[in-house]
Amino acid sequence: MSQTASTSGSDRWTVAGAKARFSEVIERAQTDPQIITRHGKPSVVVVSADEWARKTIRKGSLAEFLMQSPLRDSDLDLERLHDQPRDIDL
Repeated sequence: MSQTASTSGSDRWTVAGAKARFSEVIERAQTDPQIITRHGKPSVVVVSADEWARKTIRKGSLAEFLMQSPLRDSDLDLERLHDQPRDIDL
């Protein structure tokens, strides 16, 4: 594998290639995620700040998520058992 992305628009970089051409990695990440590989395997992805903001925006609270659960009205028995602890020989 070459050390940098090819001029044909590849989005994969080795660590050494990304270090040598970091400005280009950043520039390309503005339009497409850039994958940096280590030992031939994907290690990290560089994305634009706008893309990161879109991917990490919170889509409601945990309470809202639980209220929308299809199990909300399923009459599940959620009572805790009050068993005694087991004796364990140490």
